[in-house]
Amino acid sequence: MTVPPTPLLVLWDIDHTLIDSGTVSQQVYATAFQKALAAEMGDRAAAMSAEGRVLPGAVAALTALGAVPGVYQSVLTGDLRAIAELKMRAFGLDGHVDFRLGAYGEDAYERTGLPAHAFRRTERHLGRRHSGADTVIIGDTLRDIATARAAGAGIVAVTTGSHSAAELRAAGADVVLTDLSDTAAVLHAVTGGPLRTR
Repeated sequence: MTVPPTPLLVLWDIDHTLIDSGTVSQQVYATAFQKALAAEMGDRAAAMSAEGRVLPGAVAALTALGAVPGVYQSVLTGDLRAIAELKMRAFGLDGHVDFRLGAYGEDAYERTGLPAHAFRRTERHLGRRHSGADTVIIGDTLRDIATARAAGAGIVAVTTGSHSAAELRAAGADVVLTDLSDTAAVLHAVTGGPLRTR
């Protein structure tokens, strides 16, 4: 395992990268506005756990990266923080990330504006401000890639969402993985792969 030369911030997308929450999220957004989203999602947490699932390799990848000295993990998501925490907790993933360092839907209207919030939070909570140069975003969408590019961060894309490997590569992903099942490949992509040497 390659140990990153400086502290490294890893920001995970949640939906279709770490979990598939089934149709529950769509039902929530269809029936509630922003003020009621967290309460509505809380009311359906049990249904989400029953209908949804942790995606292949997510637990092992989170665990392995969490064991690397100098790696800090959080989330970067369009979800409100309360919903992000609820989703991660519903699938037992909340203990792997530090929510204080993340960036959430209420932080910025445009997804590309989210990393700056995570960078400020790392300075506040870790005493060191991260930047794109020492950050890797892991996600499944073209927006995740655009966000990483705008921030100057590395991007590992997975094909567990609605985009093909070819689409993710064409959009500029540094590394494209089918899913998170190959823990060694995830570790290499984040801590020692091509995206860390550019």
